[in-house]
Amino acid sequence: MKPSIPKGTRDFGPIEMARRNYIFSTIRTVFELYGFQQIETPAMENLSTLLGKYGDEGDKLLFKILNSGNYFEGISDDQIKTSNAQLLSSKISEKGLRYDLTVPFARFVVQHQNEIAFPFKRYQIQPVWRADRPQKGRYREFYQCDADIIGSNSLLNELELVQLVDSVFQKLEIAVRIKFNNRKILSGIAEYIGYPDKIVDITIAIDKFEKVGMEKVLEELANKGIDEEALKELKNIFFIQQENVDGKLKFLESILLASTIGKLGLAEMQCLMNYLKQTNIKAEIEFDLSLARGLNYYTGTIIEVKSKDAEIGSISGGGRYDSLTGVFGLDGVSGVGISFGADRIYDVLNQLNKFPANTSSSVKVLFTNFGEKEEKFCLPLLKTLRDSGINAEIYPERAKTMNHQGKQMSYADKKKIPFVAIVGENEILENKVSVKNMTTGEQVKIEINKVVDFFKSS
Repeated sequence: MKPSIPKGTRDFGPIEMARRNYIFSTIRTVFELYGFQQIETPAMENLSTLLGKYGDEGDKLLFKILNSGNYFEGISDDQIKTSNAQLLSSKISEKGLRYDLTVPFARFVVQHQNEIAFPFKRYQIQPVWRADRPQKGRYREFYQCDADIIGSNSLLNELELVQLVDSVFQKLEIAVRIKFNNRKILSGIAEYIGYPDKIVDITIAIDKFEKVGMEKVLEELANKGIDEEALKELKNIFFIQQENVDGKLKFLESILLASTIGKLGLAEMQCLMNYLKQTNIKAEIEFDLSLARGLNYYTGTIIEVKSKDAEIGSISGGGRYDSLTGVFGLDGVSGVGISFGADRIYDVLNQLNKFPANTSSSVKVLFTNFGEKEEKFCLPLLKTLRDSGINAEIYPERAKTMNHQGKQMSYADKKKIPFVAIVGENEILENKVSVKNMTTGEQVKIEINKVVDFFKSS
């Protein structure tokens, strides 16, 4: 039987890894430019850490890990036969794979609070797992690249994250639209239509607006018990989507006069927009009332980033969370963060053909191997190049015929190695190396003492 991997996961060959590392390196460089420090957390967390942080729908997508040993020990036959899968799983599974990096980060902050200088700026680049239905742009295992600032209420932090997002996508040469909303504004709207207690249902439904459209959203909310008059008000509010930012804010001010939380959200949005006007953000900015982000822990600003030129879901997103550390016993510590979906960014760069040519191979030059004399000539030079920081290798098998020489060139071509250093009898006599450019086909002879400079400048 042919081996396979689980649906929603992928193998990555050398070319894919070189391209992924280009993405990780670009993001990491910007994170560190903005003063963020790297941490890592375990792939698995206690389920008590994860459950209840993502809403009912998120909890269903957690990958649970069976307890080691006899995980049925201490469980009765009646419990095993029960149709209550959730109850049974809680007895046979105490750990799960992390769903995102934010909840483990909150746990980390609480656990290590005495070692941290607040406000704490951390970044994390690690895989996460979700038991989702695999589809285009949606995987069960994927990497997130997160940057968070915790221990500060200042909206300057939101501004800094927007600038960081803008810097990353400028470096990757992806044109993006950055969308904003505020959970407090959504709470104010829930109060305005008379259903403040339905804010979770409203945000979950609104989060599907772009996928299913307004009518399906209203139908879902009707099934949750929201009456026709309130749904009509909600629909009227969403008709202002075509207005500019100032127009939206003015309209919302007129309907949220009686909502303390709604007015606070509007003030935060106005402050953030004023900050953005003072900076040279290259990305397109949009205040989008339909943006809700389904995760329950967001309490203020929410952000989502989409490619303008590629059909795919969000490639980055995040927001403000005021009480996430509180569930682990540390109250009053507000945080805000952004997460980059490396796998979706990969798909966008691939779709737009935006990967730099030099990400195809980590090796810059291959030395041919035509025999024992040639090996002796090449090996000291190979070491010199590596000592100078130039990635190089030598073909391990000696060429016995012209056909074997062709195999060496084919090897370089398949690995996308840009240069081949050819050393034969003539080169040894002249104390030179023939270098072939595998892209242009051009071939030049380089003196031994100039080879390092040649490859450093190429």
